Amino acid sequence: MNQDLEYPFELRPLAREEGGGWLISFPDLPGCMSDGETPEEAMAHGKDALAAWLQAAREVGREVPQPGELPSGKFIARVPRTLHARLGARARQEGVSMNALVATFLAESLGRRESLKP
Repeated sequence: MNQDLEYPFELRPLAREEGGGWLISFPDLPGCMSDGETPEEAMAHGKDALAAWLQAAREVGREVPQPGELPSGKFIARVPRTLHARLGARARQEGVSMNALVATFLAESLGRRESLKP
């Protein structure tokens, strides 16, 4: 089994009642999850959790499922130039790439919307 296979993951903010921060989980791998204070930290911890899950499964002879269909993670969005400039400035201010900034904004927005559902 190749440890470098890409497994689909879910990244969501944790409510204060859940301890805050961010949770990453791998739906194809039961119980494989981790967390972190930021999305980036959760993803780094998730990479470690994925490696540990795969290693433990191999050690006990458990069958490791193949990764599900995972979209490429790339899409192109046209935005007004003023918004592009603001995003670039904010990314520089935060010390992250514009891709990381936009991905964080999207994840936060989706997490808020999902937390509002009854």
